[in-house]
Amino acid sequence: MVHFYSRPAMMAQSTTYGKIDHPIGRSMNFGGWVQKLRQTIWLLLPILTSCATVPANIDQACILLDGRDDWYRSLRATEKKWGTPMHVQLAIIHQESKFRSDAKPPRKRWLGFIPGPRISSAFGYAQALDDTWEWYKIKTGNAKADRDEFEDAVDFIGWYSDQSHKILKLSKWDAKSQYLAYHEGHKGYKNKSYLKKPWLMAVSDKVAQRAADYKEQLRLCRQSLDQRPSFSLF
Repeated sequence: MVHFYSRPAMMAQSTTYGKIDHPIGRSMNFGGWVQKLRQTIWLLLPILTSCATVPANIDQACILLDGRDDWYRSLRATEKKWGTPMHVQLAIIHQESKFRSDAKPPRKRWLGFIPGPRISSAFGYAQALDDTWEWYKIKTGNAKADRDEFEDAVDFIGWYSDQSHKILKLSKWDAKSQYLAYHEGHKGYKNKSYLKKPWLMAVSDKVAQRAADYKEQLRLCRQSLDQRPSFSLF
């Protein structure tokens, strides 16, 4: 989870297509248009299903992004806009949500088994807190951003790492430091609150290693991903 200053990712074949009488006396042939629509739906199905499901393999960047061209374009756009490398974006999402769009923190337990409130308001791919997400929308003008949208989540990560760079002078390529600032907030990072949390230091090492792995994997497939054409309905 993250905060800004304090801790508060077919229809069946028909044989009846033909001409339909138009009110003004002309005939219109819709068969070709319907056929094109059907083909478009089939083309969209893999994209829609890939966006709606959690990837089966989240440890291999090339497999993760295979068939998820929209994710790749979002990662690349964030890298270009904010300067945050794709492998750092992916490593943070891996740690925060395991690429689940509806990820939420666990609930507190009363008497060991009675479910209570969740430990924070973190939600979505990036596990951004309510207040931090609102701050992001105000500062970027992205008023309609949703935490369960991958494009918005990676843009948020890019924006936050840019803030960490400006405020804390952290390299955007330094996955470990960026994650510590992401988790503890800028005030917490300045106060070195992470030094009192050995478990968090261990997690940040995992994020750094994950980023290094993703970086090497993307080196092998990025060219092929870049060459894929953008899908268009028209």
